[in-house]
Amino acid sequence: MLADPERTTRDIVEWIRSFFERSGEGCSAVVGISGGKDSSTVAALCLRALGAERVVGVLMPNGNQSDIDDARQLVAALGIPSVEVNVGPAVRALSASLVASGELARLGGALPDGSLGADARTNLPARIRMATLYAVAQTLPAGGRVANTCNLSEDYVGYSTKYGDAAGDFSPLAHLLVEEVRQVGGELGVPRNLIDKTPSDGLSGMSDEDKLGFTYDTLGAYILGTATPDEPVRRRIDALHEANLHKLRPIPSFELPASQRA
Repeated sequence: MLADPERTTRDIVEWIRSFFERSGEGCSAVVGISGGKDSSTVAALCLRALGAERVVGVLMPNGNQSDIDDARQLVAALGIPSVEVNVGPAVRALSASLVASGELARLGGALPDGSLGADARTNLPARIRMATLYAVAQTLPAGGRVANTCNLSEDYVGYSTKYGDAAGDFSPLAHLLVEEVRQVGGELGVPRNLIDKTPSDGLSGMSDEDKLGFTYDTLGAYILGTATPDEPVRRRIDALHEANLHKLRPIPSFELPASQRA
């Protein structure tokens, strides 16, 4: 838990202002709005840092989204401009194109019925959403910078999509645990129903914690070193962290020795 949520909120706001001063005069923050605590808190931080005229919320339902009204509530409460883009047709079209030729099946990359595997089906919408955010950013007159809305808890166990929601140009919540995000959201006056909303991927019908097999409170205490969970949970957290470090590290690149240039 944050010792001084008000100070942390103020510091993040100043950090965002500083980033935008260096990043491009007059450009806007582009935030994908899901209606959950993370995107709601990031949008509210950007609003305080930049003003409503420089924050654009992007709502991106994949076909029908049961909680789309939460996202609409957030942009209305903040008074920021927004655009709603249904990514469902793009997801379906790309999925169909990937399996149409049968090449994936021959490579072993599709299910026996020719459809995409579970991982591809789960992550494709997130990557199309990120492409949408950058398209919106590049249409703005002064340009835009896309917000990464992931928090420390999610990043630690890789609960994000590489080049999907794990991408972005700046990341205000990267060092905040789930409960600390809620504290900052409360300081900013984000509606409580959005701050306290049970985190879920919106795809499986399960909560994040159900899918992970442990609570965010347990994870947070382990990250901070204040408590160690039971051995099976500790092993699962460690395994997830190790397996997903590639999402946090720079792309490995071959370094050409200077001696190999004429």
